[in-house]
Amino acid sequence: MPHPSAPRRTPGRPPRISREEIIGTARRIVDEGGVDRLTMRRLATEIGSTPMALYHHVRDKEELLVLLLDDYAARTLRRPELPDDPRERVVGAATAIHEALAACPWIVEVLTADDLLSTSALWFVEQIVDGLVGCGLSVGRAVHGYRAIWYYTAGEIVVRTTAARRRADDDRATYREQVFADLDPGELPRLAQVADRWAPLTAEDTYQDGLRALVDGLLVGC
Repeated sequence: MPHPSAPRRTPGRPPRISREEIIGTARRIVDEGGVDRLTMRRLATEIGSTPMALYHHVRDKEELLVLLLDDYAARTLRRPELPDDPRERVVGAATAIHEALAACPWIVEVLTADDLLSTSALWFVEQIVDGLVGCGLSVGRAVHGYRAIWYYTAGEIVVRTTAARRRADDDRATYREQVFADLDPGELPRLAQVADRWAPLTAEDTYQDGLRALVDGLLVGC
């Protein structure tokens, strides 16, 4: 359940604000309502200041999002001990990224814009690219491999998070469940065979299995 918004300060001369206060308030807004709810005007109102005062600390919303990414990375992202084997290093680094982002899905929404990032997270990207090179890929193919792993990781989190949110908002049978309940075994025999188990099967956490299959595919011939 979202926490109630902090009480707004009374109008008057805007108080002095710090970058730490800006980041903390922005983080709360995003945690409660998502990235779309974060605007410079709303942030200023929540702090009890003015948008103009905010611009002395952050240039625009894009810079604010970068600060939030860096803040989250500094608070929660820990570099794990990775194995020496390059293939296992790729799996370990990707799994660490997945665990960190699954705990804070709104970050995936920011990162999928593909031009914002936290420099603190680049260490994980380095481990994946270097691990793929260590397995025999060229640097160029290793970068392509990293992108495939990132797309899989981000997509898995987005789909799982969106599905969980929909289920939480409405406990009625989903449209998919209604359709699967009436599948024609003559036309779609395999789907009909698992129709009553489709929801629990697709809800299982198979990220690691998929990740290993993806890495194995990237390294075929190496």
